[in-house]
Amino acid sequence: MLASNTEKKSLNVLMLSPTMFFADYGAHVRILEETRTLQKRGHKVKILAYPNGRDIEGIDVRRCWGVPFNYRVIVGSSRHKVYLDALLGAMSLWHTLRDTPDIIHAHLHEGALIGWFLSQLTGAPLVFDFQGSLTSEMIDHNFLRSGGLRHKLMYWLENRIDHAADVVMPSSAHAANLLSNEFNISSARIDPTPDCVNADIFSPSIISPAEKEELKQSLEIPAHKKVIAYLGLLAPHQGVNKLLEALTLLDPLRNDYHLLLMGFPAVAQYQELAQELGVFEQVTFTGKVSYEDAPRYLALGDIATAPKISATEGSGKILNYMAMSLPTVAYSLPVSREFLGDGGIYASEISSAALAAALNRALDLSDDERQRLGHYLRRRVKHHYSWNKAGQQIEAIYYALLAGTPLPVTQIQPAT
Repeated sequence: MLASNTEKKSLNVLMLSPTMFFADYGAHVRILEETRTLQKRGHKVKILAYPNGRDIEGIDVRRCWGVPFNYRVIVGSSRHKVYLDALLGAMSLWHTLRDTPDIIHAHLHEGALIGWFLSQLTGAPLVFDFQGSLTSEMIDHNFLRSGGLRHKLMYWLENRIDHAADVVMPSSAHAANLLSNEFNISSARIDPTPDCVNADIFSPSIISPAEKEELKQSLEIPAHKKVIAYLGLLAPHQGVNKLLEALTLLDPLRNDYHLLLMGFPAVAQYQELAQELGVFEQVTFTGKVSYEDAPRYLALGDIATAPKISATEGSGKILNYMAMSLPTVAYSLPVSREFLGDGGIYASEISSAALAAALNRALDLSDDERQRLGHYLRRRVKHHYSWNKAGQQIEAIYYALLAGTPLPVTQIQPAT
């Protein structure tokens, strides 16, 4: 049993974030919301990160030293990470020796590797927040060639890192199965803690009808057209190429839609692609939308799409869409099915043609059908994917590790 004084103890959590935190996408949102929910539960969280991120009020972020020739936010795999990880490791050692943490909570594989050294030094338990396979991501980002020597070396390293943590917290049931089946991690050390959403902030009522119309006009979105919303990174592995190609197949069928394409980087590259494909007039490019503004912009959508083609990464944007009551079109991948369940509008295969067909079905929904499906998705996300529940789970993991007891039996399970 856990001692009562341990249960009530406010913990000193060192969170390792090998990213340019905060940068308004993906893993950054998980780090931010986990920190906020842990702070609400009375714990002290210090985030150690790369330089050049955006400050968030109330969040304690310490950034490692930078270099003059690297000033942009890094998205995905990059050779710049080699020296940034070394600088982050040095700063992490300094902070750990100054203020020994109770828990080391590491994000991404680079963070878990640094965290393992710190854990060995201090004895503090290491929690690895696992959001997808390192080598699979590097292949998706064209940083590795599948089956090559570098791939085999990185896979070996990934496997060692996965086994180094006291507990691995995958962000989906699919990721938990990957850890168990491919990397042979004991189920006793896997505690699924899925991505979640703050449904009080991501809510259709966040913006009034008048404000919605004003924002729509400011973006020059054509009146009386159904808006397809996409919010995320602009990259091939996110399916953005296939999304633009799908519009060329929708064009002969209908002209009552407009794509609101929100995100970064490579905005100019995708504007050029839209021009080449002849669909530029059907798309509004916003560039980066801040996390704080995301609910207002998503409220402009009639439907949403998450055409991600990476099978191993999470897809937190889907939860944001669900909270905004947006019927969502996605490829039939495990994480998409896990989040959307029977409420998803799925493309039959990973192709532009199948995506176009799914978008066409979604656009054909009547107002009543769209409203009913949106309400179902919002109820589902509020019930299964709350950051308050996730905070309770993470806290229980921390206390179990410190007390030397088995991991909590009552885990957050994937929705059914």
